[in-house]
Amino acid sequence: MNFFIIWDYVKPTIEILILWMVFYKVLVFFEGTRAFQVLKGLTYLLFAFLVSQLAGLDTLNWLLTKFFGISILALLILFQQELRHGLARLGQQHLFSVSLEESEIVAVIEELSKAVHRLSRQKIGCLIALERETRLITYIESGIPIDAKISTELIQSLFTPTTPLHDGGVIMRADRVVSAACLFPLSDNQNLSKIIGTRHRAALGLTEQTDAIVLMVSEETCEISVAVDGRFIPIMNEERLVNILKDLLLSPTQSKTKNEKIVNA
Repeated sequence: MNFFIIWDYVKPTIEILILWMVFYKVLVFFEGTRAFQVLKGLTYLLFAFLVSQLAGLDTLNWLLTKFFGISILALLILFQQELRHGLARLGQQHLFSVSLEESEIVAVIEELSKAVHRLSRQKIGCLIALERETRLITYIESGIPIDAKISTELIQSLFTPTTPLHDGGVIMRADRVVSAACLFPLSDNQNLSKIIGTRHRAALGLTEQTDAIVLMVSEETCEISVAVDGRFIPIMNEERLVNILKDLLLSPTQSKTKNEKIVNA
């Protein structure tokens, strides 16, 4: 008899843990897609739903039950593309689990630094996104697949105005250029100056929605900037760019606090 009484208290806890683990796996599954932010919001609603059940809040429980019933169909319609890509990855190990040695990261940084400074001297604009924890799958698929090892010459050739791929941005993962002519989301920050161009807004927009680092050369002023966490870091010389990228990339996880400290340096 005592066992059944204890089980009545333990069962809701087990159910909550199972549901929480399932939602966490789903979030990881869709990381880097448009559905990711929506699913994050749904986890909070699910938590509220479970609390309302445990607390006996009947009205809130009824409202959330109806909401979840309608939202399932809506999500299936809105995120068809994400579901297709996600199901195609089932059975695989965690994708893009690429790790580089420190010396390899430094080599990538030096190649990037040389490339953007050459483009700046040639008065050629560029937009290069470096993928970190947040997967940039949606933006990668908006461009043309490249999958080539990073080199100064490759970056220069991709942004040469006479080439078909010079419009849009380049996305890098680890030491490889994975896609070119990619479309980045434009920042909707109302505080930005009206004279800021599309390339600047695209650099900021991607870093507002993801943890990517974006290197940018302005075609009008030839100035080099690094965008991170929705902010620009002006670059005065090649040494400063190398040092900033080392600070951002050499540690496996970079906190927002540290990034803000670099921005204000």
